[in-house]
Amino acid sequence: MSSGRVSRHARTRMIAAVATVCALSAAPLAPQAVAADTPPYPPYSETYRPQFHFTPQKNWMNDPNGLVYYEGEYHLFYQYNPNGNSWGDMSWGHAVSKDLVHWKELPLALSHDDEEMVFSGSAVVDWNNTTGFGTKKNPPMVAIYTSAYKDGGKQAQSLAYSTDRGRTWTKYQGNPVLDIGSREFRDPKVQWYAPTKSWLMTVSLSTEHKVRFYSSKNLKDWELQSEFGPAGATGGVWECPDLFPLAVDGDENNIKWVLVVNINPGGIAGGSAAQYFIGDFDGKKFTADDRGTYTPPTGTVVQDFEGTDFGTWTTTGTAFGDGPAAGALAGQGAVEGFDGKGLANSFHSGDGTTGILTSPEFVVDSPYLNFKVGGGRHPHEAGTVMEQGPPPAGTVLADFEGGSYGDWTKTGDAFGSAPATGTLPHQQEVSGWLGDGLVNTYLNGDSTTGTLTSPEFTIDKNHINFLIGGGNHPTSAANPTALELLIDGQVVRSATGKDAEALHWASWDVGDLAGKKAHLRIVDDNTGGWGHINVDHIMLSDTEAQPVSQETSVNLIVDGKVVRSATGSNSETLDWASFDLRPYAGKKARIQVVDMNSAGWGHIMADQFTEADKPAKSVVQRADWADYGKDYYAAVSWEDAPGGKRYMIGWMNNWDYSGAIPTSPWRGAQSAPREMALRTVNGQVRLTSMPVRSLESLRQRRPATAAGVTVKNTAKPLIGPAAKGKALDIEATFSLKDAERFGLKVRTGAGGEETVIGYDTTTQELYVDRTRSGAVDFNSSFPGVQRAPLQAKNGKVKLRILVDWSSVEVFGGSGEAVITDQIFPDPASQGVQVFAENGSVRLDQARVWHLDSYRD
Repeated sequence: MSSGRVSRHARTRMIAAVATVCALSAAPLAPQAVAADTPPYPPYSETYRPQFHFTPQKNWMNDPNGLVYYEGEYHLFYQYNPNGNSWGDMSWGHAVSKDLVHWKELPLALSHDDEEMVFSGSAVVDWNNTTGFGTKKNPPMVAIYTSAYKDGGKQAQSLAYSTDRGRTWTKYQGNPVLDIGSREFRDPKVQWYAPTKSWLMTVSLSTEHKVRFYSSKNLKDWELQSEFGPAGATGGVWECPDLFPLAVDGDENNIKWVLVVNINPGGIAGGSAAQYFIGDFDGKKFTADDRGTYTPPTGTVVQDFEGTDFGTWTTTGTAFGDGPAAGALAGQGAVEGFDGKGLANSFHSGDGTTGILTSPEFVVDSPYLNFKVGGGRHPHEAGTVMEQGPPPAGTVLADFEGGSYGDWTKTGDAFGSAPATGTLPHQQEVSGWLGDGLVNTYLNGDSTTGTLTSPEFTIDKNHINFLIGGGNHPTSAANPTALELLIDGQVVRSATGKDAEALHWASWDVGDLAGKKAHLRIVDDNTGGWGHINVDHIMLSDTEAQPVSQETSVNLIVDGKVVRSATGSNSETLDWASFDLRPYAGKKARIQVVDMNSAGWGHIMADQFTEADKPAKSVVQRADWADYGKDYYAAVSWEDAPGGKRYMIGWMNNWDYSGAIPTSPWRGAQSAPREMALRTVNGQVRLTSMPVRSLESLRQRRPATAAGVTVKNTAKPLIGPAAKGKALDIEATFSLKDAERFGLKVRTGAGGEETVIGYDTTTQELYVDRTRSGAVDFNSSFPGVQRAPLQAKNGKVKLRILVDWSSVEVFGGSGEAVITDQIFPDPASQGVQVFAENGSVRLDQARVWHLDSYRD
């Protein structure tokens, strides 16, 4: 979140209410909890507590801020909630390190107050005292941050200063120093630009997908120089920009500039990510290198929607109309990116209609199916059905019929005196409930709050099924809208709506809770956008209810199952997507274009289905990414680092699920700091990163080693017990043979837990598979496989892997392919295995070090 804004994710999620990454809550400032400044530190032995990644002692943390080196200390400021473990009351926490590895947490630096939250920004040492905040003998450290004003939501740039090495801070009385009247203007990164003897600010116009450059002589008076963008990936807000020069391949006579622009959502792995551009900067304007135009692979077009009807493709429902659309439909924004005159467009009569467009059956005989897709971002979810059937048999705990809540206990005013009978005044249409009544807390709009708690009951079946809709504010959030299952007063299961009024089936597996006494509690503690919840027909059953699909997607169906799926990005611009058909060669398949969503962005568009020998690449895939994992965001770099080094760090989380990760009493970690470089890789200049060398100071003395091991069609322990662990630094080099996939599995253990770090020779990709990495069920977007392009060099693949108690960071090659992923395994899962699939591979060498905690 760049500027501390509402978690951008949170924001995106609360789009009705706020905005991207940083901030909405405004709880009163409680007495400030000051983190320990001197040993002994707390034990930091909680189940998922990172041992060599910085985390605060307690409470919520997101974006790194104010990265600057001064008098032997690297300063790490960060977005911090001093009052809780969820996003809110955004302020600047503070830690310092002499080596970027051993961190000391300091007291809160910049606090929110009655007028503003302190969103993301940067810090500089004002060596020449251009601000007058200090003296030339004692130059001030100046923080440039975004003021997120609580009255009206405006964002503007402000200053604070310190004359005691960042230990205490004073906000400038003349704030803000740069105000353009925008609610989406944030995350200033400031540096001294020597050629013009002036300060340079790089700052984001988030929703416009632009970066602005301003100049100042004193940090107080700023003059606009230029803008950059839109460019590259634009599927989400642009935040936390950074601009810096680097020598290409170490040649000081060949300097290029790197512009990092973090984006949420719309990253390469979904959700939050850090993209970058390489180009030139002349003191006023950044010009990105010309990447040329993109030409997709040629092939055989199987459907281009150029006819007057759908031909042999069939439709159900009304969403797709009687034939292809010629562009935008009534009430729709401008549609772009389709080829020719026609496309499939399910916006007929708006987002409220649903339907399916299905191809005839065909035999898979091409490696790839390329196509264009646009519209809503509602992915296919496994286990969903296309039509709502009758509920499974079981015991109804509550159906909210009969005009009263019966013996349920009510607090607050959100639930009214009795169940609702449908849609409430000024509410979008509610659908999907059963009978005549339901819980609907939109009473008097989103402004009301309260709880509704069931009498005690005994869990005597394997599932609790229920219908749920409304706001997506999980129990872990500061102000939830959720259905909760309580045992002994503790929440053991919870569910929310998806920011849609339609109720859909959801289910909890409670087989492990058989015989327990429990309560149900419906909570509405949210007064912002989508600050309400809809619930109906809660029942105990031995059969899991199947939710109805809410997808807007293009699916490949093989043997009656969805085996490939793609969706839009909440955009009316179509972009290329590709299905890898190779695993299904010779099988019969169908293509389905599915619109089962009647809420916002509840439509899908598709065009130009083409069989081809190579995959087409989307704008997102063609963009450059500093990290291809799910958990590297708000990445920014240190100013004034010794030796002209460029070190970068990112928030190791993703707004898709940041509020739901299972950590306590803290939530949020920073990545390992990385040294950045520009290297020529396969003829292209790429931004590369490797862990800072000082991380090696945590290595225990002797590594466990293996060499010259050939592995064929199996997975086996690497080295043996000496390689097991929860905090490891692994270096491995493989020589390619004929295996399709190979690599290492870490944090392996009972029940099949494993995090797979592999190389796919068929696609020339590094990948991390965390689908079986431990706790993955707290959010549907968490499990999955992340991939990064990586070509073998001289027939070899080199990997550097950092394993911590709740993360893996994988650096492939010379650091041109990096994947950062959180994992939440059982503490007992400590195994390390080497594997090869569909052939053999040679492990030339592996070294495994155990790492000490940075607090030891």
